[in-house]
Amino acid sequence: MLKSLTKTFASVALISISQASFALAEDVGMNKIKNVVVIYAENRSFDNLYGLFPGAEGVQDLRPEQVTQVDRDDKPLAELPASWGGLTAKGATPAITEEQTQHFPNRPFQIDAASGLNLAASVPTRDLWHRFYQEQMQIDGGKNDKFAAWSDGGGASMGYYDGTKLPMWPVAQKYVLTDHFFLGAFGGSFINHFMLVCACVPTYADAANSPAKGKIASVNADGVSLKIKADSPASAIQGAPKFENDGSITPDGYAVNAMQPPYQPSAVKPAASGDQAFADAADPGVLPPQKMANIGDLLSAKNTTWAWYSGAWGEALAGKGAGPTPNFQFHHQPFNYFANMAPGTPARAEHIKDAGLAGIGFLADIDAGKLPAVSFYKPQGNLNEHPGYTDELSGDQHIADVIAHLEKSPQWKDMMVVVTYDENGGFWDHVPPPKADRWGPGNRVPTIIISPYAKAGTVDHTPYDTTSILRFITKRFGLDTLDGLKQRDAALLAANQPPIGDLTAALQF
Repeated sequence: MLKSLTKTFASVALISISQASFALAEDVGMNKIKNVVVIYAENRSFDNLYGLFPGAEGVQDLRPEQVTQVDRDDKPLAELPASWGGLTAKGATPAITEEQTQHFPNRPFQIDAASGLNLAASVPTRDLWHRFYQEQMQIDGGKNDKFAAWSDGGGASMGYYDGTKLPMWPVAQKYVLTDHFFLGAFGGSFINHFMLVCACVPTYADAANSPAKGKIASVNADGVSLKIKADSPASAIQGAPKFENDGSITPDGYAVNAMQPPYQPSAVKPAASGDQAFADAADPGVLPPQKMANIGDLLSAKNTTWAWYSGAWGEALAGKGAGPTPNFQFHHQPFNYFANMAPGTPARAEHIKDAGLAGIGFLADIDAGKLPAVSFYKPQGNLNEHPGYTDELSGDQHIADVIAHLEKSPQWKDMMVVVTYDENGGFWDHVPPPKADRWGPGNRVPTIIISPYAKAGTVDHTPYDTTSILRFITKRFGLDTLDGLKQRDAALLAANQPPIGDLTAALQF
């Protein structure tokens, strides 16, 4: 008996030592990464681009209950609703009209299939609702069965591409594609850019007594759905839903849908007699400066270099960025919302970089080996893959070109690159997101881990979300932990969900 117990204790001790050794080796291995590069694209669900990827949990062989969309009364739709107003963006050629999208079977459809619409990824499709409350209504408690019901584009939400035709597909094959990476927060670009840099949601203090009081959403008692107007169509077959007030601000003062930066460049011009570097604070669409800690603050506290490279930033400051090219998006610049990054501050001058038109400034730093320890790259609007104002192919090709430069960079041997998407853009995905806190995670998005240390040619099934990027940066550079990361971890634990990974499972040292 004593001999048996001794052997058991010895085995446990060996396991503990082995686990500790593995953790130590992982930490030491992480130190080989000297440069982290994050490329943040726009508005694509995993199934929309990578649903046909071999070895990934995609659209192949799905059961009817995983794809069938139900109406607003929870009954299965006999067919998909038409794509109201058509499937393509305004002015796109060829145009896919509403009539051409009628009577599609109730299941996902391939947008570029020769036997169907035959619409190439080079043609912009329409923008779809991708907002905080609507996404939760579409997810429907994890069933993901109300994308057509609570969209403003009907059946368009169920479209996907043959991703083998895209330039980033071979990059995903060469490195690591993650197939359980979820967006950090329900909703759109605005809130998820905050998730990327601070794992937090911006606030609007005393919104009810502010210029933005009309932007407070009318929300049901469940806290996750909007109040419906009396004249809203009862069925998705009849048309898009109507809401009492689909606002940007929650009743308790969190900004969850797009608001404009308090500083230029902003879609809101300066007050006539105010500081010309500021947006007019009296405009209801302007978010007050934010003061919570972000990842930049923590990196700076450790004297770790970092930068936000913004495509066409200089053009936007000069007032030239709003046209189709470069189509600069003001609400995609999260550090432009923080008080300690205001115009005139040393932090702003040091850390917000003009990536130039088509990323030429960013590419120059890559080629010269001058990237800081942590770089975030936001492509300009016409190269970010966002439906409505650009096409999928142009942005995908641009990112593939950036990757080619990174692979040739003098810093490549010590680098990890994360290519991900800010949110799903209103496109359906069949995998239910983990249940955590009131903010997310939201739907699944494509993410590719690229590095000499990547587990090349694999699909990583580890649960991740946008905050996983912050987790990796925090761990690698020994930073303090942001409150938002602690809160998400606590919520996952309380919901008996597995922990969110820190991307190290995609690497080998």
